[in-house]
Amino acid sequence: MERNSSLWKNLVDEHPVCTSWKQEAEGAIYHLASILFVVGFMGGSGFFGLLYVFSLLGLGFLCSAVWAWVDVCAADIFSWNFVLFVICFMQFVHIAYQVRSITFAREFQLLYSSLFQPLGTSLPVFRTIALSSEVVTLEKEHCYAMQGKTSIDKLSLLISGRIRVTVDGEFLHYIFPFQFLDSPEWDSLRPTEEGIFQVTLTAETDCRYVSWRRKKLYLLFAQHRYISRLFSVLIGSDIADKLYALNDRVYIGKRYHYDIRLPNFYQLSSPEMPRSPLIEHFRNSRQYCDK
Repeated sequence: MERNSSLWKNLVDEHPVCTSWKQEAEGAIYHLASILFVVGFMGGSGFFGLLYVFSLLGLGFLCSAVWAWVDVCAADIFSWNFVLFVICFMQFVHIAYQVRSITFAREFQLLYSSLFQPLGTSLPVFRTIALSSEVVTLEKEHCYAMQGKTSIDKLSLLISGRIRVTVDGEFLHYIFPFQFLDSPEWDSLRPTEEGIFQVTLTAETDCRYVSWRRKKLYLLFAQHRYISRLFSVLIGSDIADKLYALNDRVYIGKRYHYDIRLPNFYQLSSPEMPRSPLIEHFRNSRQYCDK
C-alpha cells in the first residue's frame, strides 16, 4: 500500500508542472492527424464501415508518426504511431480481402442487389443464406406445383421469367421476378406440419428460381435469429403484395374467382363446412350491395 502511494506521489505531486506554454501552434501535419482521427471514429459498422475506420485511423497514425519524426524529434512517439499505422494497414488489407473473396453467381448477385442489399443485409450474412439454397431452372409450360398433388417442402423465390397461378384451371395472378413462389403456403404451415398446394403454378416462360429446402431453412432460422427475422419480413411483404394483387378477384358467386390461398376464404370451396362469422358477414354485405 505504501509503495502504491509513493508511486502516485511521484507521478502527480512531484512531477514538474508546466511553467510556460508554447506560444506557437503545432504544424499542419499534427492538425491533419487530429482531423483524421475525429472523422475516422465516426465510421459505421459492417465490412465497409470497418474499411472506412481503419483507413482513416491508419492515415491519422501515419501523420502523427511523420509529425513526431519531423517536428518533435521523439523516437518513442514516432515508434508507437508507426506501429499503430502498421496494425491499421494490416487490418484494412485483411478486411478488404474478406470482402473481395465473397463472390456469387449472377443470379445471387441480382438477388442481393434487388432484395437483400436495400434491407441492409451484409455480404457475409447473404453468403450464409445463399449457401443454403440452390438455383433451379423451370422450362416453359412446366409446373412448379400442381393443385392437390405437390407437397409443400420448400420455399422458392423467382429470379427470372414469369409464373402463372391457377386454381381449377381458372387464372388467379402472375408471379414476377423477386417474388416468392409459395409464400402463402409457407406461412400457412407450422414447422412440424405438412401440406399440399391448393393452386397450380406453371411457367409461362423459361424461369430460374432460388429454392431453400424447408427443413434446412428452419435449421438456418434456429441458428441465426437475424436471418429468421429477415425472412419473416420478406415473406410477410410478399404475401401482402399478393393480397393486394388479388383484391379485385376475391368475390363470392358462381361467376367470380376466389383465391383459396387466402386463409379467410379456405372454407368457401367446401359448402358443407361451417363458415366463420367473418365470411358470413362478407357474404351478407356483398348480397346487400348487389341489391
